[in-house]
Amino acid sequence: MAVYSMTGYASAQRDAAAPAESGNPARLGLEIRAVNGRFLDLNLRLSEELRTHEPLLRELVQARIKRGKVELRAYLESATASTVAEPSARMLQRLGALQDSVQAWLPDARALSVADILKLAASEQGGTRDWGPALQALASQALDALVESRQREGERLAAMLQGHIAQLRQLARQAGPLVPQMVEQHRQRFLERWKEAMALTDGAIAPQTAQERALTEATAYAIRIDVAEELTRLASHLDEIERLLKKGGEVGKRLDFLIQELHREANTLGSKSATLELTRVSVDMKVLVEQMREQVQNLE
Repeated sequence: MAVYSMTGYASAQRDAAAPAESGNPARLGLEIRAVNGRFLDLNLRLSEELRTHEPLLRELVQARIKRGKVELRAYLESATASTVAEPSARMLQRLGALQDSVQAWLPDARALSVADILKLAASEQGGTRDWGPALQALASQALDALVESRQREGERLAAMLQGHIAQLRQLARQAGPLVPQMVEQHRQRFLERWKEAMALTDGAIAPQTAQERALTEATAYAIRIDVAEELTRLASHLDEIERLLKKGGEVGKRLDFLIQELHREANTLGSKSATLELTRVSVDMKVLVEQMREQVQNLE
């Protein structure tokens, strides 16, 4: 199964014969824009003639998209930009009679303007046709294109994440040999300081007791700076991220959690670092993990 990005764009249009009384063909258009988001946030912008089909469009989008901020715009327009809906004589007579009836009861009521009449004429002509089937077919076409766009972007992001995983594994391999070397160096340094301290005591402290105490302190310090456990957990998280990327589907939330765990291990590695080399490895790891976080937040 593929990995999908939450970012994408698609549009579709189709020409359709308009009602016979209008005498003009109509063009039905639909656009979908999607960006990343924690949940599915769907916003529909529909022209007046298409508002009755909002539940249908919501159902179609929710069946195909699970996460992201999605904006869908559907519109109906004349094929000729300069075309204006022309009211029929019968319609004008009806509007005139209705206006007289209203003003007879409400003398202060405003008279209809030309703009009002043209808007009513356009609404009447557009409303004489059921655009549901055409709109459903157009929405399905645009959603197919959007899903393909999100899949392509998801594959690109997955490839980038795999590259970052390989770099993190390389850094972990660099850090591994530093751990026993670092522990031994600090152990030897601790013993050297112990010998210097014993030389200053002039035998006031039993050598055996002092040596045991020094070895205990050195061992405890070595445990505190040992990062082998952090490197093991980091490798385990990387294995799980790779497994999820291969599995595909809706893995964005789980990957985001694993990225947080990676960041925690890289931070602990830096806090335990007692050498410049290990500090550099920790910094490089945190840079890569932050880059992965930005990419994972775009995955569905």
